[in-house]
Amino acid sequence: MGLPKSFLSFVLPIFLLFLSVSPTELKQTYIIQMKHQDKPFHYATHHDWYSAHFQSLSGSDSSLLYTYIDAFNGFAAKLDSDQAESLRRSDVVLGVYKDILYPLHTTRTPQFLGLNTESSQYTHFLEQASHDVIIGFLDTGIWPESKSFDDSGLPEIPSRWRGECKPGPDFSSTVCNKKLIGARSFSKGYQMVYTGGRLLKEAVSPRDQDGHGTHTASTAAGSPVTNASLFGYAIGTARGMATHARVAMYKVCWNNMCCGSDILAGLDWAINDGVDILSLSIGGGPAPYFQDPIAIGAFTAVERGIFVSCSAGNSGPIPATVINAAPWIMTVGAGTLDRDFPAFVSLGNKRRFAGASLYSGQGMGNKPVGLVYENGRNKWSSLCLPDSLEPDLVRGKVVVCDRGVISCEEKGEVVRDAGGVGMILTNMAANGEELVANSHLLPTVAVGCTAGDLIKKYLRSDPSLTALLTFGGTVLNVRPSPKVAAFSSRGPNMVTPYILKPDVIGPGVNILAAWSEVVGPTGLDTDTKKTPFNIVSGTSMSCPHISGLAALLKVAHPQWSPSAIKSALMTTAYTQDNTKSPLRDAASGALSNPWAHGAGHVDPHKALSPGLIYDISTEDYIPFLCSLDYTVDQVQTIVKRSNVTCFRKFSNPGELNYPSFSVLFENNGIVRYTRVLTNVGAAGSVYHVTIDVPTSVAVTVKPTRLVFGKVGDKQSYTVTFVAKGDESKAAKSEFGSIVWSNARHQVKSPVAFEWTIVRSKSKLFPSFFLLWVPPILLVLVLVYFRYLPLLQTIASSLCCMMKEVTLSVNYYLFSLLQNERSDISCEIA
Repeated sequence: MGLPKSFLSFVLPIFLLFLSVSPTELKQTYIIQMKHQDKPFHYATHHDWYSAHFQSLSGSDSSLLYTYIDAFNGFAAKLDSDQAESLRRSDVVLGVYKDILYPLHTTRTPQFLGLNTESSQYTHFLEQASHDVIIGFLDTGIWPESKSFDDSGLPEIPSRWRGECKPGPDFSSTVCNKKLIGARSFSKGYQMVYTGGRLLKEAVSPRDQDGHGTHTASTAAGSPVTNASLFGYAIGTARGMATHARVAMYKVCWNNMCCGSDILAGLDWAINDGVDILSLSIGGGPAPYFQDPIAIGAFTAVERGIFVSCSAGNSGPIPATVINAAPWIMTVGAGTLDRDFPAFVSLGNKRRFAGASLYSGQGMGNKPVGLVYENGRNKWSSLCLPDSLEPDLVRGKVVVCDRGVISCEEKGEVVRDAGGVGMILTNMAANGEELVANSHLLPTVAVGCTAGDLIKKYLRSDPSLTALLTFGGTVLNVRPSPKVAAFSSRGPNMVTPYILKPDVIGPGVNILAAWSEVVGPTGLDTDTKKTPFNIVSGTSMSCPHISGLAALLKVAHPQWSPSAIKSALMTTAYTQDNTKSPLRDAASGALSNPWAHGAGHVDPHKALSPGLIYDISTEDYIPFLCSLDYTVDQVQTIVKRSNVTCFRKFSNPGELNYPSFSVLFENNGIVRYTRVLTNVGAAGSVYHVTIDVPTSVAVTVKPTRLVFGKVGDKQSYTVTFVAKGDESKAAKSEFGSIVWSNARHQVKSPVAFEWTIVRSKSKLFPSFFLLWVPPILLVLVLVYFRYLPLLQTIASSLCCMMKEVTLSVNYYLFSLLQNERSDISCEIA
């Protein structure tokens, strides 16, 4: 499908105007890393030194945004390119980096995870004891009045807590309590990018104007709330994973976007305040760890014993899209629940199709109405973009809309405004058969790709076809489940292919949790409904599930390191659904693999007693980083120590004692790794190894039997992978596993095999560039159709990525631009 000529003639001058601006005329936010140890003695604090150093360069400190002490050594400031270059030449500066923009990426889940069963008395005890665990969230803020943050029955706040509730115009410090014990906001970086330093329209405070932060915080640590639902959907008791854990919110996201400088500030304060768990449902594109604010800040957090959980991203099912992939971060993908919200499309030809919906208003009644698709002459009408529908053709009818480019909820608004009375939302090939329920302004049913193609086929053969939409409420015990969500980002890991990512999957589809009551469930400005709970999907929802479970493990094993907690969650994860079949991918219906589900779906009960763990100290990450051919300065950027050297480094980054394996066959086709296991089970435990690998690989493990005399004993084993025959000539991937087991425990590690040559860092650029092409085109399309008055912000908008609720629609736009829509089919494996 080609772009309209008028669109190209509109875009080209904007690009030329943008490119014609001299870089020296523009100021933008930079993050500057200083040599922390070089502070002159006459400065009382590092803040004083940073401020003076910046003022000597600029003549004023008015553009100094933040100074960082814990998560990062340095400051963020507004600079022009000449000032940035001057700082790069300074002997006390390690690095100067441009600020990065990051997008944002429950009643049933506790029972689905086994936390509400009669056999979960121990986990119930842990939930009660979790009052000493503090979970910090970097997100869009919090709605403190939500019942999910009620502090009834909680003891006093831990005395070690150093945080506070910072008031704002719409946020009093008195709204905090023994549940919500900290709240801060950080907006200086965002304000510089989007407002030129002027005040935000949104009040600068920790209050959540979006709903995302309230949802994630209550998912991890919400207090139980009975009779919770979204207008009757998913009714039950809403509660977090660790119901007694404390909550601290660090608002770093504004209008769905988060700046790296604000994220670093939030991490800096969270570490200093004394959180035990950090949960970040945000992230950007792949970047070297020394240029990734989240990876840099998370390293310091892990060094301080803080477990860090991050969302894997919502760019699936495209391969190599996983983000937040640093090995010291728990990278979480998304899976489905055993709960659906069925809805149905009944056509006039007696055909009936099942779909999903969270529509809660007045229905269509019992009388079928006309059905329309691709109405009129507008080429974009199939996508139901703004101003693409002709009211005379859609008034009083149900409109068929393809997913993509704008959010599902916005499409419903377009249909309603054009006079339509209902919408059938059809998946494209990238979505497959996955059904993600959404709230809508008018009766809407989302259907899979196959059903959508059939509906459009029938309509083309009979333009007078009618349709009736009906809704089925909530259905439990759906089989098979879980599945890997189609939108969940996939491996392989583009930053470090030798580390398998994502780590695990958790519940992330159709999750009910608390919501901000200033915004409707659709998130649209025209949505006047308000609700204390909402149902949302994304890896943003799966991430806080793992954050809450990590809190329970921290209570059960307070001496465990963050890597020990991660290992327990990974090696006990399961890879079979509730029909005892291997996990499947919701995008295609085919079997899933570790690039989609990592080690598998988390199992909190088994994670409490994993038997063995793969432990990693922060010292172990230094030879790992050196093996990536980072310079000493770049390694220092991450580990923040002046005495770091690369005297010791791994011959292969995969030598890190990670709980999973990513094997890349290069050169001679032989890869050998040694791993160390620590006994956290019973004394005198004996384990035997079982290997499951494809026929194209020969694997030997020595020894095949490990004996642990006492708790805390460590034993090592060496595994050798050999590519057989002529397989190295074929660029492909396969998967397997290595399991150490006894009568009580199974310690399972997934293995991914690739027959390929690892791309050098310089060759990562084309892939990274292509990742940004779709969102750039997306923004331009949106500008063309809706946002013409906002041309003055086009330069900064080009850097933005789509809000996560659109579930990675950039891929759909990219597909549409590359293929005729009629060429897209939905073959299911």
